[in-house]
Amino acid sequence: MTETLSDKRLGAGNAPEFSVSELSGAIKRSLEDEFEHVRVRGELGRISRPASGHLYLDLKDDRAVIAGVMWKGVAQRLAIKPEQGMEVIAVGRVTTFPGQSKYQLVIESLEPAGVGALMALLEARKKQFAEEGLFDEARKVPLPFLPRIVGIVTSPSGAVIRDMLHGFDERFPTRAIVWPVRVQGEGCAPEVAAAIRGFNQLKAGGPVPRPDVIIVARGGGSLEDLWGFNEEIVVRAVADSALPVISAVGHETDWTLIDLAADARAPTPTKAAEWAVPKFGDLVQRTAEYGLRAQHTVRRCVESARAHLRAAARGLPRRENLLLSARQQFDDVERRLGRGLISNTSLHAMRHARISGRLVPRLVEMRIARDRERLAQCDNRARHALLRTAGQRRTRLESVGGRLRPSALRSRLTRGQEIFVGVVARSHAAFANAVVNRRRMLDSQGKLLNTLSYQGVLARGFALVRDAKGKTLRKAAQIVPQQSIEIEFADGRVMANVTGDPGQADKPAPSKVSEMTIEKPKDERRPSRAARKSDQGSLF
Repeated sequence: MTETLSDKRLGAGNAPEFSVSELSGAIKRSLEDEFEHVRVRGELGRISRPASGHLYLDLKDDRAVIAGVMWKGVAQRLAIKPEQGMEVIAVGRVTTFPGQSKYQLVIESLEPAGVGALMALLEARKKQFAEEGLFDEARKVPLPFLPRIVGIVTSPSGAVIRDMLHGFDERFPTRAIVWPVRVQGEGCAPEVAAAIRGFNQLKAGGPVPRPDVIIVARGGGSLEDLWGFNEEIVVRAVADSALPVISAVGHETDWTLIDLAADARAPTPTKAAEWAVPKFGDLVQRTAEYGLRAQHTVRRCVESARAHLRAAARGLPRRENLLLSARQQFDDVERRLGRGLISNTSLHAMRHARISGRLVPRLVEMRIARDRERLAQCDNRARHALLRTAGQRRTRLESVGGRLRPSALRSRLTRGQEIFVGVVARSHAAFANAVVNRRRMLDSQGKLLNTLSYQGVLARGFALVRDAKGKTLRKAAQIVPQQSIEIEFADGRVMANVTGDPGQADKPAPSKVSEMTIEKPKDERRPSRAARKSDQGSLF
């Protein structure tokens, strides 16, 4: 651009003319020169995170709103996660976005506006998680008494892990698995949450053993240093953990949100190691005490049982006294048995006498006579029934024999032959009608095939063009110069080479045939009706 905007303003006339791009560029340079580096304090309003990774937000106070943008590289290095309502201090430069005619702040760094803002955000998150029930005591599980494997989530290069391992060695040597993470700054929260979920996803008996308890440990620091353990992703990972979690973040005066969500909160990492495993010396001493108590208890039980046995032995009667009572009862039963046998014999003799009086010969003869009369009556009824059944069967046999005479069989055979001849005649007529109908259908299908065949189109004066591979060419734009083509007419085929450019409709060029081969078309038409009739006749 040879002229500047000031030159155009001084040009002829009172209304200088310049393009929209020139005006937008001048405004952009003016803002960037005037506000090259600014620090803005305000409250975060609308926050947008598109798939590109950039961060778009609004900075506002009680009277104005400024749009801000943070590029992907800067947004990934943020120590805290921006949330709506947070009071922050943004450092950047003011510029314009010509595509929408608005100005915006390109943010280069973003930090909370003092500890008060972080505390307010921390209290808001604490209230939210408490309402969701993440801090309820009912969700927490007790710590195992003697864990075989302890999982530790901390930095492998700090003094915390050395203190904890030293505590394990002093109290109870156990196996510890360290999941290395960053405990401060960018990436702290995602790595800690991934470590907790990773320990929970380990399978028992796998190449990496599943721990019985998890310890999340870090040394002391400021609120900003410990902020990664207040992020939502870490709190939810601790609350969803199926394994017991001990929080040992910071010193005794420090606290984070995972302290409330964890199953136990240790004041220091060293104290967390002491809580995770018991002291070996205490276990040995307690085991010895339990052994002594068990020995004294067994001794007291044996002595008490011996005293009870002696008391019971003193209370039992003598053996002779026990047998005397039984012997007296036996003698009494023996005396009563003799009298009972005599009485029972007399009673059965009297009953036998009563029964023998009813068994005189006259009574038996009368009963035999009655039974003989009943038997004669049954014989007469059986004879009459047999005669009646034989007569009925003889009558039925005579009727069946009359139907089986030769003359009757001959008449039935004659009627069957007449029925068979009629059925054969009707079947011949039906078969002939079916043949005629199928032949008529076949003729109509042949006519339809001849109508739809492309040979009929060729017979009306058209031609079919193919390339050397046999592909049909439907447009002139598909033909290129020096291409070999095949042209099929109704009476044969012609091979030709194209010398012009058939794709140019405004400059037609005749095709010169350099080589021609005429092939007679194969007769693909169906045979004549007379031939079909003769063939059909031979089939039937």
